[in-house]
Amino acid sequence: MTSSDQTPGPMPGPEDGTVPGKAMTVGQQMLDKGAQIMQSLKPIGKISQHVCTFALYSHDMSRQIETHHYMSRVNQDFWQCAVFDSDDPATSRLIGVEYIISDTTFESLPPEEQKLWHSHEYEIKSGLWINPGLPELIENAELQTMAKTFGKFWCTWQVDRGDKLPLGAPALMVSPQSESTVCTEVVKKRDDKYQISSQKLMSSRTDIKPSEILLSYADYWKQSGKGFAIDVRQVEMNTGILPFP
Repeated sequence: MTSSDQTPGPMPGPEDGTVPGKAMTVGQQMLDKGAQIMQSLKPIGKISQHVCTFALYSHDMSRQIETHHYMSRVNQDFWQCAVFDSDDPATSRLIGVEYIISDTTFESLPPEEQKLWHSHEYEIKSGLWINPGLPELIENAELQTMAKTFGKFWCTWQVDRGDKLPLGAPALMVSPQSESTVCTEVVKKRDDKYQISSQKLMSSRTDIKPSEILLSYADYWKQSGKGFAIDVRQVEMNTGILPFP
């Protein structure tokens, strides 16, 4: 069966890498526009932040991608994010989901669960984590909070290896933890697009305070040198029918 660290078989679809499928008809476009007007789409309306940063595959840290997280705040200790590969409304692809929790909530997790989470302190203080278009004064106030959070990011569509559809098992992602884990060319391309400098942002974020957690199993690869890959296997199905109350 499939595994998140294995390249899938022959790719379906056109050679140019676009998603397989026919172009939308005028009728389908009108239907979508009408639905947008008539329906509330309330969960989507709760999205309040756009974060651009970088992520690496837990099973292969030579692979790193630019990611765009559209975050909604559930409460003071929990955020949920739809993750896209770009912010281009015409071509962006939904590639995964990230859950973000405060250090207080993270500290309550058992060690085996903590190993699946990554810290955000380095990517924020290094200037890799940005809120495109947000004034630095407003951004820095939020970053004081986010630097003490932890994320669990499942990538469901490995677009960087050329997958034209979401294939295989989800892959666990980790966050950059040093300059050596980030490709400077990838960062420069992002910085040029938004006309910013990660280096200048880093110098302006020296006052951001880290979490005060003393024992943490987050960023487990740093401690063990090992990542995680997900295997899909067949199991016996539970076909029992629950009785009605």
